Amino acid sequence: MAAQRLDERAPFGAGPAAAQAAIEQLGYVQIDTINVIERCHHHILFSRIPDYSRADLAQLQSQNKSIFEYWTHALSYVPSADFRFFGAAMQKFRDTPSTWFGSVTTAEVKAMTQRLLNEGPLSIRDIEDDVLIEKTHAWGSKKPSKRVLQLMFFQGLVTISERAGMLKTYELTQRHFEWQTPPRRATENQTANYLLDRALQAQGVVSLASVCHLNAGMKKAVNEAIEARVRRKQLVAVALEGAEKIAHWAKPETLETEHSIDPELVHILSPFDPLIILRKRLEMVFDYSHVFEAYVPAAKRKYGYFALPVLIGDRVAAVVDLKTDRSTKTLNVQNFVWRETPTAESKAAIDAELGRFESFQLRG
Repeated sequence: MAAQRLDERAPFGAGPAAAQAAIEQLGYVQIDTINVIERCHHHILFSRIPDYSRADLAQLQSQNKSIFEYWTHALSYVPSADFRFFGAAMQKFRDTPSTWFGSVTTAEVKAMTQRLLNEGPLSIRDIEDDVLIEKTHAWGSKKPSKRVLQLMFFQGLVTISERAGMLKTYELTQRHFEWQTPPRRATENQTANYLLDRALQAQGVVSLASVCHLNAGMKKAVNEAIEARVRRKQLVAVALEGAEKIAHWAKPETLETEHSIDPELVHILSPFDPLIILRKRLEMVFDYSHVFEAYVPAAKRKYGYFALPVLIGDRVAAVVDLKTDRSTKTLNVQNFVWRETPTAESKAAIDAELGRFESFQLRG
């Protein structure tokens, strides 16, 4: 809870600097297109910054250029200072593009690079001279240029310089960051230690699986980094009750630090929040199994289409299914399930948080 900075109401303060600090603490903030309620990248920051404004994130990305978008376990905002740790992934896309991008040619990449040089940053809406094709899947585009830009994004040749909802503006990476020389690509060992440091900071107590979430290819290198730190006594083994067979580690100073949390502090969390997204760890620590029920048939849903875990203190005390109706400017409770016997104080605290959450959903 302390590592996730959910042990206080406003641990980072307010303004763009608070959003920057939150992203640095968490290591990354996931981006998602679903807008049943506020999109998850804004929701995650709001959970830790009560006065958060969407404009804060836009300033960091487009003006300060202190965060950038790239793939972690999903598309995410990442501190720009960490750019070099994604260099190996970018190089892999240059050397061997996935079959998804198999139709994109080197000539198309060169042509798009020249177009960006000549015209400046472009969104897919700015490109009007494509010969349209049929979509190959629901998330595809009739414009071939979109796939070219997507490949160049994964290759690190372009970055997203601006985002308006889900509309992305692409710019040449080196020009966007105004680099004379791009950052040197990190080695595998450096990347492994980065992943380990990131997890230790955001999770407090880590396992190999939690460090390498959806990144199995780095497990060997990360495990070697863990073993090296254990030998240097920079990490110690931790046994978690009920999960004794799963190896966990923490920094000695983490275990020596005392923490407290207001038992009535309420957070309504996104299903993509860093605390929630590691499902096995969530169940192990909080005795709560979260299923993203948007993909579950309606008749089989337990909590609801877009169910959100509700923390009271350090407990997942309830789950609420919410939907924002922007036409009537209301936040509608579709379903509410208590996981414990509520007190009058708990009910009042959740009601107050729902009101605060509604205000955030609907303000500009």
